[in-house]
Amino acid sequence: MNFKPQEFAQSGINFSLFVANTVLNGVERLAVLNLAASRSALEAGISNLNILLGAKDLPSLIELQKSIATPSLEKGVEYSRNVIAIATEAKDKIAKEVEIHVADTKAKVSGLVEKALESAPAGSEVAVAAVKSAMQSANEAMGNLNKVAKQAAEVTEASVAAATEATIQAAGVAAAPKASSKKAA
Repeated sequence: MNFKPQEFAQSGINFSLFVANTVLNGVERLAVLNLAASRSALEAGISNLNILLGAKDLPSLIELQKSIATPSLEKGVEYSRNVIAIATEAKDKIAKEVEIHVADTKAKVSGLVEKALESAPAGSEVAVAAVKSAMQSANEAMGNLNKVAKQAAEVTEASVAAATEATIQAAGVAAAPKASSKKAA
């Protein structure tokens, strides 16, 4: 394996472009979602105001408020689910690419080090063993770090899902279909 710094640099550039494009795609999807939510909220607000203006007395006003609160809450929960779906999709794409990039870089560096160690001068066995041990430790540390990061992401996603469901239950709103089962805007 010949060492070519250009390959490492190009790999880093390609990875950076992938991350940037993935993040920008997520931001674009969020912008579209926010515009649609803003338009919907404005239209619903005007419609709700017209409904409330038609109230004849205080009990009918209270009933009208209750009748328009539930759809608004459902829209808010659906919006939150769509935001979470967009963020989760971007996170998953980036995490997958990071794993691929790290594995590829690790293989290239290992090959480079092995080649360099093969041509080490006689009597440098202790140094060669130290370098191999350091590489093994670094690989194990990266594996553990990756495992901890995945666990933290899973816990966070579960906590957000539980909080959303608790909010829905507390508000007495029937659970709407999850955003993950359909494409967000």
